Amino acid sequence: MHPQAATLWRGPLWTLALLLAGLSSLGPFAIDTYLPAFPGMAADLSASAVQMQQTLSTYLFGFALMNLFHGALSDSLGRRPVVLVAMAVFTLASVGCALSPSIGWLLFWRTVQGLSAGGGMVIGRAVIRDLFPPAQAQRVMSQVTIFFGVAPAVAPLVGGWLFVALGWTSVFWFLALVGAVLCTVMWRKLPESLHASQRQPLHVTHLLRGYWQMGASARFMALALASSLPFNGMFLYVLSAPVWLGELLQLQPTEFFWFFVLSVAGIMSGAWMSGRLAGRIRPAAQIRLGFLIMLGISALNVLLSAVLPPHPGWALWPVAVYSFGWSVMTPSVTLLLLDLVPERRGMASSVQAFSSGVMNGLVAGVLAPLVMHSSLGLALASAALMLGGLLSWAWVRNRLSSGTP
Repeated sequence: MHPQAATLWRGPLWTLALLLAGLSSLGPFAIDTYLPAFPGMAADLSASAVQMQQTLSTYLFGFALMNLFHGALSDSLGRRPVVLVAMAVFTLASVGCALSPSIGWLLFWRTVQGLSAGGGMVIGRAVIRDLFPPAQAQRVMSQVTIFFGVAPAVAPLVGGWLFVALGWTSVFWFLALVGAVLCTVMWRKLPESLHASQRQPLHVTHLLRGYWQMGASARFMALALASSLPFNGMFLYVLSAPVWLGELLQLQPTEFFWFFVLSVAGIMSGAWMSGRLAGRIRPAAQIRLGFLIMLGISALNVLLSAVLPPHPGWALWPVAVYSFGWSVMTPSVTLLLLDLVPERRGMASSVQAFSSGVMNGLVAGVLAPLVMHSSLGLALASAALMLGGLLSWAWVRNRLSSGTP
Protein backbone atom coordinates (compact mmCIF):
# COMPACT_ATOMS: atom_id res chain seq x y z
CA MET A 1 0.00 0.00 0.00
CA HIS A 2 0.95 3.63 -0.49
CA PRO A 3 2.43 4.98 2.81
CA GLN A 4 0.05 7.97 2.66
CA ALA A 5 -2.90 6.05 1.24
CA ALA A 6 -5.38 7.60 3.68
CA THR A 7 -4.65 11.11 2.38
CA LEU A 8 -4.75 10.46 -1.37
CA TRP A 9 -8.53 10.31 -1.68
CA ARG A 10 -10.52 12.44 0.75
CA GLY A 11 -13.91 12.16 -0.90
CA PRO A 12 -16.53 9.40 -0.42
CA LEU A 13 -15.32 5.98 -1.51
CA TRP A 14 -18.22 5.61 -3.93
CA THR A 15 -16.89 8.55 -5.96
CA LEU A 16 -13.50 6.83 -6.34
CA ALA A 17 -15.32 3.62 -7.28
CA LEU A 18 -17.30 5.56 -9.91
CA LEU A 19 -14.08 7.05 -11.29
CA LEU A 20 -12.37 3.66 -11.57
CA ALA A 21 -15.52 2.08 -12.98
CA GLY A 22 -15.40 4.60 -15.81
CA LEU A 23 -11.89 3.41 -16.62
CA SER A 24 -12.72 -0.27 -16.29
CA SER A 25 -15.88 -0.15 -18.37
CA LEU A 26 -14.31 1.46 -21.45
CA GLY A 27 -13.11 -1.84 -22.93
CA PRO A 28 -16.48 -3.67 -22.73
CA PHE A 29 -18.31 -0.45 -23.66
CA ALA A 30 -16.38 -0.25 -26.94
CA ILE A 31 -17.66 -3.75 -27.77
CA ASP A 32 -21.30 -3.53 -26.74
CA THR A 33 -21.97 -0.11 -28.28
CA TYR A 34 -21.28 -1.13 -31.86
CA LEU A 35 -22.87 -4.60 -31.89
CA PRO A 36 -26.33 -3.33 -32.99
CA ALA A 37 -24.65 -1.57 -35.95
CA PHE A 38 -23.22 -4.78 -37.46
CA PRO A 39 -25.75 -5.03 -40.33
CA GLY A 40 -25.24 -1.43 -41.46
CA MET A 41 -21.45 -1.63 -41.17
CA ALA A 42 -21.35 -4.85 -43.20
CA ALA A 43 -23.51 -3.35 -45.93
CA ASP A 44 -21.67 -0.03 -46.08
CA LEU A 45 -18.17 -1.57 -46.08
CA SER A 46 -19.07 -4.60 -48.26
CA ALA A 47 -17.88 -6.86 -45.45
CA SER A 48 -18.77 -10.50 -44.87
CA ALA A 49 -20.06 -11.92 -41.59
CA VAL A 50 -16.62 -13.42 -40.94
CA GLN A 51 -14.92 -10.05 -41.49
CA MET A 52 -17.35 -8.37 -39.12
CA GLN A 53 -16.60 -11.03 -36.50
CA GLN A 54 -12.92 -10.25 -37.01
CA THR A 55 -13.54 -6.66 -35.89
CA LEU A 56 -14.32 -8.24 -32.52
CA SER A 57 -11.45 -10.72 -32.42
CA THR A 58 -8.77 -8.22 -33.55
CA TYR A 59 -9.96 -5.78 -30.90
CA LEU A 60 -9.82 -8.49 -28.25
CA PHE A 61 -6.37 -9.74 -29.26
CA GLY A 62 -5.06 -6.16 -29.22
CA PHE A 63 -6.72 -5.71 -25.84
CA ALA A 64 -5.01 -8.85 -24.52
CA LEU A 65 -1.57 -8.07 -25.96
CA MET A 66 -1.26 -4.56 -24.53
CA ASN A 67 -2.80 -5.60 -21.23
CA LEU A 68 0.41 -7.55 -20.69
CA PHE A 69 2.28 -4.23 -20.51
CA HIS A 70 -0.13 -1.65 -19.07
CA GLY A 71 0.34 -2.77 -15.48
CA ALA A 72 4.07 -3.40 -15.78
CA LEU A 73 4.60 0.08 -17.21
CA SER A 74 2.52 1.58 -14.40
CA ASP A 75 4.69 -0.26 -11.83
CA SER A 76 7.65 1.74 -13.20
CA LEU A 77 6.20 5.03 -14.50
CA GLY A 78 3.27 5.47 -12.13
CA ARG A 79 -0.44 4.80 -12.58
CA ARG A 80 -1.53 8.24 -13.86
CA PRO A 81 0.76 8.64 -16.91
CA VAL A 82 -0.13 5.23 -18.32
CA VAL A 83 -3.85 5.83 -17.88
CA LEU A 84 -3.73 9.23 -19.56
CA VAL A 85 -1.78 7.99 -22.59
CA ALA A 86 -4.11 5.01 -22.96
CA MET A 87 -7.22 7.24 -22.92
CA ALA A 88 -5.68 9.61 -25.50
CA VAL A 89 -4.81 6.75 -27.87
CA PHE A 90 -8.29 5.26 -27.49
CA THR A 91 -9.83 8.59 -28.48
CA LEU A 92 -7.64 8.82 -31.57
CA ALA A 93 -8.43 5.21 -32.56
CA SER A 94 -12.16 5.84 -32.23
CA VAL A 95 -11.87 8.75 -34.64
CA GLY A 96 -9.97 6.44 -37.00
CA CYS A 97 -12.79 3.87 -36.83
CA ALA A 98 -15.39 6.54 -37.65
CA LEU A 99 -13.41 7.67 -40.69
CA SER A 100 -12.56 4.16 -41.98
CA PRO A 101 -13.29 3.86 -45.72
CA SER A 102 -12.95 0.06 -45.83
CA ILE A 103 -13.11 -3.03 -43.66
CA GLY A 104 -9.30 -3.22 -43.69
CA TRP A 105 -8.94 0.21 -42.14
CA LEU A 106 -11.68 -0.57 -39.63
CA LEU A 107 -9.82 -3.72 -38.56
CA PHE A 108 -6.63 -1.69 -38.11
CA TRP A 109 -8.23 1.00 -35.97
CA ARG A 110 -10.21 -1.56 -33.95
CA THR A 111 -6.89 -3.20 -33.13
CA VAL A 112 -5.49 0.15 -31.93
CA GLN A 113 -8.65 0.64 -29.88
CA GLY A 114 -8.07 -2.74 -28.26
CA LEU A 115 -4.42 -1.96 -27.55
CA SER A 116 -5.42 1.12 -25.55
CA ALA A 117 -8.80 0.24 -24.03
CA GLY A 118 -7.53 -2.16 -21.36
CA GLY A 119 -5.29 0.32 -19.56
CA GLY A 120 -8.05 1.55 -17.28
CA MET A 121 -9.22 -1.92 -16.26
CA VAL A 122 -5.72 -3.19 -15.48
CA ILE A 123 -4.52 -0.12 -13.61
CA GLY A 124 -7.81 0.42 -11.79
CA ARG A 125 -7.37 -2.91 -9.95
CA ALA A 126 -3.84 -1.97 -8.94
CA VAL A 127 -4.99 1.46 -7.71
CA ILE A 128 -7.55 -0.15 -5.42
CA ARG A 129 -4.98 -2.45 -3.83
CA ASP A 130 -2.47 0.44 -3.61
CA LEU A 131 -4.92 2.37 -1.44
CA PHE A 132 -6.83 -0.18 0.66
CA PRO A 133 -6.25 -3.29 2.83
CA PRO A 134 -7.84 -6.58 1.64
CA ALA A 135 -11.37 -6.45 3.11
CA GLN A 136 -11.87 -2.77 2.24
CA ALA A 137 -10.32 -3.36 -1.19
CA GLN A 138 -12.92 -6.06 -1.85
CA ARG A 139 -15.72 -3.65 -0.91
CA VAL A 140 -14.35 -0.95 -3.21
CA MET A 141 -13.83 -3.46 -6.01
CA SER A 142 -17.43 -4.60 -5.56
CA GLN A 143 -18.60 -0.99 -5.81
CA VAL A 144 -16.55 -0.59 -8.98
CA THR A 145 -18.26 -3.68 -10.41
CA ILE A 146 -21.70 -2.27 -9.55
CA PHE A 147 -20.99 0.98 -11.40
CA PHE A 148 -19.12 -0.94 -14.12
CA GLY A 149 -22.28 -2.91 -14.77
CA VAL A 150 -24.17 0.17 -15.95
CA ALA A 151 -22.04 0.53 -19.09
CA PRO A 152 -22.91 -2.78 -20.81
CA ALA A 153 -26.60 -2.13 -20.13
CA VAL A 154 -26.53 1.36 -21.61
CA ALA A 155 -24.06 0.68 -24.44
CA PRO A 156 -26.24 -1.40 -26.83
CA LEU A 157 -29.20 0.90 -26.23
CA VAL A 158 -27.12 3.97 -27.11
CA GLY A 159 -25.49 2.14 -30.02
CA GLY A 160 -28.83 1.00 -31.41
CA TRP A 161 -30.32 4.49 -31.24
CA LEU A 162 -27.26 6.12 -32.79
CA PHE A 163 -27.15 3.55 -35.59
CA VAL A 164 -30.83 3.94 -36.44
CA ALA A 165 -30.77 7.74 -36.24
CA LEU A 166 -27.33 8.69 -37.61
CA GLY A 167 -25.64 5.61 -39.07
CA TRP A 168 -22.84 3.38 -37.82
CA THR A 169 -20.09 6.03 -37.91
CA SER A 170 -21.90 7.99 -35.19
CA VAL A 171 -21.24 5.09 -32.79
CA PHE A 172 -17.47 5.59 -33.10
CA TRP A 173 -17.74 9.38 -32.88
CA PHE A 174 -19.59 8.81 -29.63
CA LEU A 175 -16.80 6.52 -28.38
CA ALA A 176 -14.27 9.22 -29.26
CA LEU A 177 -16.24 11.66 -27.13
CA VAL A 178 -16.33 9.17 -24.24
CA GLY A 179 -12.56 8.68 -24.50
CA ALA A 180 -11.90 12.44 -24.50
CA VAL A 181 -14.13 13.00 -21.46
CA LEU A 182 -12.45 10.16 -19.53
CA CYS A 183 -9.00 11.50 -20.39
CA THR A 184 -9.94 14.95 -19.08
CA VAL A 185 -11.56 13.66 -15.89
CA MET A 186 -8.64 11.35 -15.08
CA TRP A 187 -6.15 14.15 -15.64
CA ARG A 188 -8.01 16.30 -13.12
CA LYS A 189 -9.12 13.75 -10.50
CA LEU A 190 -7.12 10.49 -10.51
CA PRO A 191 -4.49 10.41 -7.72
CA GLU A 192 -1.08 8.83 -8.20
CA SER A 193 -1.43 5.80 -5.94
CA LEU A 194 2.03 4.26 -6.45
CA HIS A 195 4.60 5.76 -4.10
CA ALA A 196 7.99 6.58 -5.62
CA SER A 197 9.70 4.12 -3.26
CA GLN A 198 7.53 1.27 -4.59
CA ARG A 199 8.30 1.74 -8.28
CA GLN A 200 10.06 -1.06 -10.11
CA PRO A 201 13.04 -0.56 -12.46
CA LEU A 202 12.05 -0.28 -16.12
CA HIS A 203 14.60 -2.78 -17.43
CA VAL A 204 13.88 -5.52 -19.95
CA THR A 205 15.55 -8.21 -17.86
CA HIS A 206 13.66 -7.12 -14.75
CA LEU A 207 10.34 -7.19 -16.64
CA LEU A 208 11.05 -10.56 -18.20
CA ARG A 209 11.96 -11.98 -14.81
CA GLY A 210 8.62 -10.80 -13.43
CA TYR A 211 6.64 -12.23 -16.35
CA TRP A 212 8.48 -15.52 -16.00
CA GLN A 213 7.79 -15.63 -12.26
CA MET A 214 4.05 -15.26 -12.82
CA GLY A 215 3.75 -17.33 -15.98
CA ALA A 216 5.66 -20.20 -14.38
CA SER A 217 3.53 -20.11 -11.22
CA ALA A 218 0.85 -22.77 -11.55
CA ARG A 219 -1.06 -21.24 -8.63
CA PHE A 220 -1.07 -17.78 -10.26
CA MET A 221 -2.23 -19.07 -13.64
CA ALA A 222 -4.88 -21.31 -12.08
CA LEU A 223 -6.34 -18.31 -10.23
CA ALA A 224 -6.32 -16.33 -13.49
CA LEU A 225 -8.21 -19.12 -15.26
CA ALA A 226 -10.65 -19.51 -12.35
CA SER A 227 -11.96 -16.03 -13.17
CA SER A 228 -11.41 -15.71 -16.93
CA LEU A 229 -12.92 -19.04 -18.04
CA PRO A 230 -16.27 -18.51 -16.27
CA PHE A 231 -16.34 -14.91 -17.51
CA ASN A 232 -16.16 -16.22 -21.05
CA GLY A 233 -19.11 -18.47 -20.33
CA MET A 234 -21.08 -15.22 -20.01
CA PHE A 235 -19.11 -13.22 -22.59
CA LEU A 236 -19.81 -15.87 -25.24
CA TYR A 237 -23.41 -14.66 -25.33
CA VAL A 238 -22.29 -11.04 -25.71
CA LEU A 239 -20.02 -11.96 -28.62
CA SER A 240 -22.82 -13.96 -30.24
CA ALA A 241 -25.44 -11.26 -29.65
CA PRO A 242 -25.98 -10.20 -33.31
CA VAL A 243 -26.90 -13.78 -34.28
CA TRP A 244 -28.30 -15.10 -31.00
CA LEU A 245 -30.50 -12.08 -30.29
CA GLY A 246 -31.22 -11.03 -33.87
CA GLU A 247 -31.70 -14.38 -35.64
CA LEU A 248 -32.50 -16.98 -32.98
CA LEU A 249 -34.54 -14.81 -30.58
CA GLN A 250 -35.89 -12.48 -33.29
CA LEU A 251 -35.12 -9.24 -31.43
CA GLN A 252 -34.63 -5.92 -33.23
CA PRO A 253 -31.34 -3.98 -32.78
CA THR A 254 -33.09 -1.47 -30.54
CA GLU A 255 -34.32 -4.38 -28.36
CA PHE A 256 -30.86 -5.86 -27.70
CA PHE A 257 -30.65 -3.80 -24.54
CA TRP A 258 -33.07 -6.17 -22.75
CA PHE A 259 -30.39 -8.86 -22.72
CA PHE A 260 -27.75 -6.45 -21.48
CA VAL A 261 -30.03 -4.93 -18.83
CA LEU A 262 -30.80 -8.36 -17.35
CA SER A 263 -27.18 -9.52 -17.49
CA VAL A 264 -25.90 -6.31 -15.97
CA ALA A 265 -28.53 -6.50 -13.24
CA GLY A 266 -27.03 -9.90 -12.41
CA ILE A 267 -23.49 -8.48 -12.37
CA MET A 268 -24.46 -5.50 -10.22
CA SER A 269 -26.47 -7.50 -7.69
CA GLY A 270 -23.69 -10.09 -7.48
CA ALA A 271 -21.15 -7.32 -6.86
CA TRP A 272 -23.38 -5.86 -4.16
CA MET A 273 -23.58 -9.30 -2.54
CA SER A 274 -19.79 -9.67 -2.76
CA GLY A 275 -19.33 -6.35 -0.96
CA ARG A 276 -21.79 -7.36 1.76
CA LEU A 277 -19.97 -10.66 2.31
CA ALA A 278 -16.49 -9.07 2.44
CA GLY A 279 -14.97 -9.66 5.87
CA ARG A 280 -17.97 -11.77 6.97
CA ILE A 281 -17.11 -15.07 5.30
CA ARG A 282 -13.82 -16.42 4.03
CA PRO A 283 -12.95 -15.60 0.40
CA ALA A 284 -12.87 -19.33 -0.43
CA ALA A 285 -16.46 -19.73 0.78
CA GLN A 286 -17.55 -16.76 -1.32
CA ILE A 287 -15.86 -18.23 -4.39
CA ARG A 288 -17.54 -21.59 -3.76
CA LEU A 289 -20.94 -19.88 -3.54
CA GLY A 290 -20.39 -18.17 -6.90
CA PHE A 291 -19.43 -21.42 -8.59
CA LEU A 292 -22.43 -23.25 -7.13
CA ILE A 293 -24.76 -20.62 -8.61
CA MET A 294 -23.07 -20.83 -12.03
CA LEU A 295 -23.07 -24.63 -11.98
CA GLY A 296 -26.78 -24.87 -11.19
CA ILE A 297 -27.92 -22.28 -13.74
CA SER A 298 -25.66 -23.73 -16.45
CA ALA A 299 -27.28 -27.14 -16.01
CA LEU A 300 -30.74 -25.57 -16.23
CA ASN A 301 -29.74 -23.57 -19.32
CA VAL A 302 -28.56 -26.70 -21.12
CA LEU A 303 -31.79 -28.51 -20.23
CA LEU A 304 -34.05 -25.66 -21.41
CA SER A 305 -32.05 -25.21 -24.62
CA ALA A 306 -32.40 -28.91 -25.39
CA VAL A 307 -36.18 -29.13 -24.94
CA LEU A 308 -37.56 -25.68 -25.80
CA PRO A 309 -37.39 -23.57 -28.98
CA PRO A 310 -35.42 -20.31 -28.64
CA HIS A 311 -37.52 -17.56 -27.06
CA PRO A 312 -36.63 -14.36 -25.18
CA GLY A 313 -39.08 -15.30 -22.42
CA TRP A 314 -36.77 -18.00 -21.06
CA ALA A 315 -33.44 -17.60 -22.87
CA LEU A 316 -32.27 -14.31 -21.32
CA TRP A 317 -32.69 -15.18 -17.63
CA PRO A 318 -30.08 -17.95 -17.30
CA VAL A 319 -27.33 -15.61 -18.50
CA ALA A 320 -28.41 -13.03 -15.92
CA VAL A 321 -28.28 -15.54 -13.06
CA TYR A 322 -24.93 -16.85 -14.32
CA SER A 323 -23.63 -13.26 -14.32
CA PHE A 324 -24.75 -12.93 -10.71
CA GLY A 325 -22.75 -16.01 -9.69
CA TRP A 326 -19.64 -14.84 -11.55
CA SER A 327 -19.83 -11.41 -9.93
CA VAL A 328 -20.14 -12.91 -6.44
CA MET A 329 -16.86 -14.80 -6.75
CA THR A 330 -14.56 -12.80 -9.01
CA PRO A 331 -13.54 -9.95 -6.62
CA SER A 332 -12.22 -12.53 -4.15
CA VAL A 333 -10.33 -14.40 -6.89
CA THR A 334 -8.79 -11.17 -8.18
CA LEU A 335 -7.58 -10.05 -4.75
CA LEU A 336 -6.10 -13.49 -4.01
CA LEU A 337 -4.21 -13.27 -7.30
CA LEU A 338 -2.91 -9.71 -6.74
CA ASP A 339 -1.69 -10.61 -3.26
CA LEU A 340 0.43 -13.48 -4.58
CA VAL A 341 2.91 -10.82 -5.83
CA PRO A 342 2.33 -7.70 -3.70
CA GLU A 343 5.48 -5.99 -4.98
CA ARG A 344 4.24 -6.19 -8.59
CA ARG A 345 0.49 -5.75 -8.42
CA GLY A 346 0.39 -3.78 -11.67
CA MET A 347 2.17 -6.55 -13.53
CA ALA A 348 -0.01 -9.17 -11.85
CA SER A 349 -3.12 -7.31 -13.01
CA SER A 350 -1.58 -7.13 -16.50
CA VAL A 351 -0.89 -10.85 -16.68
CA GLN A 352 -4.39 -11.64 -15.42
CA ALA A 353 -5.92 -9.30 -18.00
CA PHE A 354 -3.67 -10.72 -20.73
CA SER A 355 -4.68 -14.31 -20.04
CA SER A 356 -8.32 -13.27 -19.92
CA GLY A 357 -7.96 -11.25 -23.13
CA VAL A 358 -6.34 -14.13 -25.00
CA MET A 359 -9.23 -16.32 -23.91
CA ASN A 360 -11.72 -13.64 -24.99
CA GLY A 361 -10.07 -13.46 -28.42
CA LEU A 362 -10.14 -17.22 -28.88
CA VAL A 363 -13.78 -17.37 -27.87
CA ALA A 364 -14.62 -14.49 -30.24
CA GLY A 365 -12.63 -15.77 -33.21
CA VAL A 366 -13.02 -19.54 -32.85
CA LEU A 367 -15.71 -20.69 -30.43
CA ALA A 368 -18.47 -18.09 -30.97
CA PRO A 369 -18.68 -18.61 -34.78
CA LEU A 370 -19.00 -22.38 -34.20
CA VAL A 371 -21.87 -22.25 -31.70
CA MET A 372 -23.67 -18.91 -32.17
CA HIS A 373 -26.31 -20.34 -34.51
CA SER A 374 -27.58 -22.84 -31.92
CA SER A 375 -29.08 -22.15 -28.49
CA LEU A 376 -28.01 -25.59 -27.31
CA GLY A 377 -24.50 -25.10 -28.69
CA LEU A 378 -24.19 -21.80 -26.81
CA ALA A 379 -25.46 -23.36 -23.57
CA LEU A 380 -23.08 -26.33 -23.80
CA ALA A 381 -20.07 -24.14 -24.64
CA SER A 382 -20.89 -21.76 -21.77
CA ALA A 383 -21.18 -24.66 -19.34
CA ALA A 384 -17.87 -26.13 -20.52
CA LEU A 385 -16.06 -22.82 -19.94
CA MET A 386 -17.54 -22.56 -16.45
CA LEU A 387 -16.46 -26.12 -15.62
CA GLY A 388 -12.93 -25.28 -16.76
CA GLY A 389 -12.87 -22.39 -14.28
CA LEU A 390 -14.29 -24.60 -11.53
CA LEU A 391 -11.58 -27.22 -12.07
CA SER A 392 -8.90 -24.51 -11.98
CA TRP A 393 -10.25 -23.17 -8.69
CA ALA A 394 -10.54 -26.66 -7.17
CA TRP A 395 -6.90 -27.33 -8.06
CA VAL A 396 -5.55 -24.10 -6.58
CA ARG A 397 -7.91 -24.30 -3.57
CA ASN A 398 -6.33 -27.57 -2.48
CA ARG A 399 -2.88 -25.98 -2.61
CA LEU A 400 -3.95 -22.87 -0.73
CA SER A 401 -5.39 -25.11 2.02
CA SER A 402 -2.34 -27.36 2.26
CA GLY A 403 0.29 -24.63 1.79
CA THR A 404 1.65 -26.37 -1.31
CA PRO A 405 3.47 -23.92 -3.68
